[in-house]
Amino acid sequence: MTDIFAEQALLPNGWHDNVRLTLAEGRITAVQPGAAAVADDERHAILLPGMPNLHSHAFQRGMAGLAELRGPSADSFWSWREVMYRFALSMTPDQVEAVAAQLYVEMLEAGFSRVGEFHYLHHDRDGKPYANLAEMAERIAAAAGETGIGLTLLPVFYAHSSFGGAAPNEGQRRFINDVNRFSRLVEKSRECVRTLNQAVVGVAPHSLRAATPEELIEVAEMVPDGPIHIHIAEQVKEVEDCLAWSGARPVEFLLGHAKVDKRWCLIHATHMTDAETVAMAKSGAIAGLCPITEANLGDGTFAAPLFREHGGRFGVGSDSNVLIGLPDELRQLEYSQRLA
Repeated sequence: MTDIFAEQALLPNGWHDNVRLTLAEGRITAVQPGAAAVADDERHAILLPGMPNLHSHAFQRGMAGLAELRGPSADSFWSWREVMYRFALSMTPDQVEAVAAQLYVEMLEAGFSRVGEFHYLHHDRDGKPYANLAEMAERIAAAAGETGIGLTLLPVFYAHSSFGGAAPNEGQRRFINDVNRFSRLVEKSRECVRTLNQAVVGVAPHSLRAATPEELIEVAEMVPDGPIHIHIAEQVKEVEDCLAWSGARPVEFLLGHAKVDKRWCLIHATHMTDAETVAMAKSGAIAGLCPITEANLGDGTFAAPLFREHGGRFGVGSDSNVLIGLPDELRQLEYSQRLA
């Protein structure tokens, strides 16, 4: 394997000149600042570490543009979700694997070296589990293996359509599991990533809408040391519905009912009070921000300055995958803060 020489490289302790990376079997075995280039080295002007993509729904890359048509002025996240449901109900395992593989190549080209796949398209088109419960998870793992991207597989627990354990609707039928079946899915997900290099399996209770407080705790306990991701406070309606159900706002409720710490990644967390923002920062939870999707769906703007002021940490993800670009995500995040 060809080694790499860069005129400048960003290392853990800052920028360095004339950096040479020695590679073996797909891994970096040595990093030498102030080195001389060797004749066969692959050469670059600037070298940066790859970044993780904290939040992806791979299958949604296949619907990019379908919700971009001019329509009623009432179009919103909720109308977009109906388009997504219809698209999700149509996809076969082969199609999911093909779309995921294309997406992961695009991510690698864009500078993402690992993806957190928030995977909730579990069952057959009629809503019945495949004979292999982890059929779709295996397709995601196969796409990651084929392309070489690092994979954090986050099987999603989805049981309800709204707060208080409401029955799921027909458009959600491919997502639905009870706790027992979901536990088996998590175990099978671990099996299907074992051959991948440094793959990680966590869990993702979809949202406070989709999991009751009791289910949320049970799901989190399935990965005592693993990552836990959850959608939260993305839409104003979600906040209003949570208040009507519990008397508390989503982030306020979560922090009060779960042991949220640095293993948790709160996706979006767009609509918070200042008190929630500070409490989330102090909990150690990561803010999983998806600036392009949040702008595309009109979600709102995350309170980044206050969050960072209190020690909060964040990363970015491509979420609906309507556009794949690491600089684009960071640029949109910066511009949104200027507008706010």
